[in-house]
Amino acid sequence: MTQIENDRYLRALLRQPVDRTPVWLMRQAGRYLPEYRQLRAEVGDFMTLCQSPELACEVTLQPLRRFELDAAILFSDILTIPDAMGLGLSFGAGEGPRFAKVIQHQRDVDTLPIPDPESELRYVMDAVRTIKKELKQKVPLIGFSGSPWTLATYMVEGGSSKQFSRIKQMLYREPQLLHGLLAKLAESVIQYLNAQIAAGADAVMIFDTWGGVLSHDDYQTFSLQYMTQIVQGIQRQHEGRTIPITLFTKGGGQWLDAIAASGCDAIGLDWTTNISMARQQVGNRVALQGNMDPAVLLGDDALVTHKVQQILQAYGHGSGHVFNLGHGITPDIEPERVKTFVDAVHHFSAPYHQ
Repeated sequence: MTQIENDRYLRALLRQPVDRTPVWLMRQAGRYLPEYRQLRAEVGDFMTLCQSPELACEVTLQPLRRFELDAAILFSDILTIPDAMGLGLSFGAGEGPRFAKVIQHQRDVDTLPIPDPESELRYVMDAVRTIKKELKQKVPLIGFSGSPWTLATYMVEGGSSKQFSRIKQMLYREPQLLHGLLAKLAESVIQYLNAQIAAGADAVMIFDTWGGVLSHDDYQTFSLQYMTQIVQGIQRQHEGRTIPITLFTKGGGQWLDAIAASGCDAIGLDWTTNISMARQQVGNRVALQGNMDPAVLLGDDALVTHKVQQILQAYGHGSGHVFNLGHGITPDIEPERVKTFVDAVHHFSAPYHQ
């Protein structure tokens, strides 16, 4: 087993001692970077970036050249699995994702294939292998997937949604149909993440972007239940190293106890949750990731530094904290604010680990 030079991200997820709080950003490789926008303009298509291992590697490494981040995250999209199931994913200019086919009936679910990660999704695995090689063991690589519930929302709605009326109609009128879809997606995600681990991912994260639109009971029945199945199905040891799992539900602050009981190693928090209260609630069961409002980066350096200090103080002393935004960085952020953010986390967190 080759040791990763900077492994504080992995150590923090496993609640082991670190010298300072590790930091990375959701969507750290993306539209806020001018070099990404230039590459995207040259390529002309988002999916071409995702489906070319060399281009995906380049985009993954771009933020690491600018900032002292403690982890890289695979450049890809959460909708690769439904695309590989034959639903026809596309991204229009200035629009969100759209599917040519939608899931409406039992026959639609019955005919959905479970993609072979080394066949239909080979480009993702090749990207992981390429990135891992280029990282040269300097920092860990994070693999990821969307949660079954979140993937299902796009597959039933046909794309992004504000009301989620189609999938909620399915949930309340035909719950067994939805359960069948979610079960097939859970198995697909298990195979997908295990393949990423085999290809070199050092940790994995499940993004449950739309879990927060569910009612209290429905969240546990239609979202968390299936994420728990995935946690149980993921290969937790690879080449002598423990593979940590992070679950992130946007709007999920009310379910911290239930999420902690899933068997995951860390819970991602959005900015609406008080991290001090979250730590008191989950105790030493899991690590916590988060949770500065991405919009803080629209402020000046002094504000960014102040907010970083507030969150560090709220979490308190000891390991088990991975600093991040409460959701993905937005395209309107100046890279200079990101540098201020990352440097402030490293500088001001050191005393909390002495």
